[in-house]
Amino acid sequence: MRLCLASTSPARLMLLRRAGIEPLVRAPEVDEDAVVATVEAHERRTLTPAEHVLLLARRKAADVAATLRAEDPGFDGLVLGGDSMFELDGEVLGKPHRPEVARARWHAMRGRTGILHSGHSLIRIAPGDAPREAHAVAEASVSFVADLSEAELDAYVATGEPLHVAGAFTIDSLGGPFIDRVEGDPSTVVGMSLSTVRRLTGRLGVPWTDLWHRRPAS
Repeated sequence: MRLCLASTSPARLMLLRRAGIEPLVRAPEVDEDAVVATVEAHERRTLTPAEHVLLLARRKAADVAATLRAEDPGFDGLVLGGDSMFELDGEVLGKPHRPEVARARWHAMRGRTGILHSGHSLIRIAPGDAPREAHAVAEASVSFVADLSEAELDAYVATGEPLHVAGAFTIDSLGGPFIDRVEGDPSTVVGMSLSTVRRLTGRLGVPWTDLWHRRPAS
């Protein structure tokens, strides 16, 4: 069974590979800001974080699934889309992009707990069949150390790592030592919840182990 990852996220690719899956990788062509703005304008409200990540995960998966069906009519497998955002005190904290923004985020997060929301969309496509979709949102709470020094923060921001990740932190790289506790599936904080993806594959009739390329050693 083939799996196509509708994302260029190195963290999501790493998670799948460590779980024994070697996916195809396709970049979705989705204007995320425009998609969210259009839906919010139509519904005249602000989407909740869970709605936000699920909307984008579904759009990314749908975009790549449509491209695959057009380019490879014989494709038989799954397309996985995802999106993540971090929430602190009801405020959504996306990718900071700039050092001063990342530093301000960490000043706000230091010694506190926020929630990482991760949307997942899985589409089953097969020749001659209509696509079928399963989707879900996973959440994990993340508590940060209270004693992060200014020198440590400056050094971390200078690496550039926190500039391009949701919430300005990682758990599986340089930012890991600055996190005290995670409640929930830890892979959610890395980029997507593997346990959630497994449940979605089951809902679409695909055993998780059918996706393995690397089998456990005997």
